[in-house]
Amino acid sequence: MDGEPCKIVEFEKSKPGKHGAAKARIVAMSVTTGTKKSVISPVDARIEVPMIEKKTAQVLAFVGSNVQLMDMQTYETFETPIPEDEEIKSKLAAGVEVEYWLMLGQNKIMRTKG
Repeated sequence: MDGEPCKIVEFEKSKPGKHGAAKARIVAMSVTTGTKKSVISPVDARIEVPMIEKKTAQVLAFVGSNVQLMDMQTYETFETPIPEDEEIKSKLAAGVEVEYWLMLGQNKIMRTKG
């Protein structure tokens, strides 16, 4: 929704009226920012579904408010924001393996491994 990958948390469908089509009300949470988004559209309308790649990386260093990671398959290095979740943030250190999601050109660390 609005160019951000979202997870649907609520879905309601209304009955069709005498001259109108049935409507769907979709409420979703952004996977990257956690903001709530809602959309009302006809039931037969299409919504884009983002492709989410789940990958493994190793933490190399901390650069300001970002973490430098190295992908374990391609060995490319990149930076991604430090996660907001305190549980994940407390386990991050150089050499730790993490699972990150690549979605719509954005990276997000989802959990630590091991």
